[in-house]
Amino acid sequence: MKAFITVIGEDKTGIIYNVTSVLYENNINILDINQTLIKDYFTMVMLVDLSQMNITFSNLKTALEDKAKKIDVVIKIQREDIFTSMHEI
Repeated sequence: MKAFITVIGEDKTGIIYNVTSVLYENNINILDINQTLIKDYFTMVMLVDLSQMNITFSNLKTALEDKAKKIDVVIKIQREDIFTSMHEI
């Protein structure tokens, strides 16, 4: 299973480290990543492979939400199949 993770927040040191550390700790591979600054806002979108993760999807979502609160950003995760279904006509 794959998922999209989005991160948005005011730019500051350590955002990428903090988000990717959650992925590393749970054996989640980053397949693609795109990040940019829009004015003073950091934005990042990742496509990740969840097939080898050592955590449930629900617990991963909670871990990312907890990390988001700690570093004052918004982190959302959505399974690829749901994302694709939402964007099909």
